[in-house]
Amino acid sequence: MTEQDRLFLDRINKYAEDVLKDIDPQNTHVSEQLEKLRPVMLELSKETGMPLEDIFIKYMDLASEQGVEVEKKYRENLGPDFDFPDMKI
Repeated sequence: MTEQDRLFLDRINKYAEDVLKDIDPQNTHVSEQLEKLRPVMLELSKETGMPLEDIFIKYMDLASEQGVEVEKKYRENLGPDFDFPDMKI
């Protein structure tokens, strides 16, 4: 992820912290959550000249990439000897 991508994602995430703070993500449709983020995405669209749909796609891609990075760091911190026990339901 480039520094510019990180700034892009950080800007949306900072906005999300404010507008989504009272929303339960488990009980709120993703489409409703994204609608709350529309204003910041529109700002980015105007600033960059990118269509709103491309801003949305870029956000989703970068958020996924960030999730992978966080999980990788988490696993690295656990160390190579840590193994999750088999989970049987």
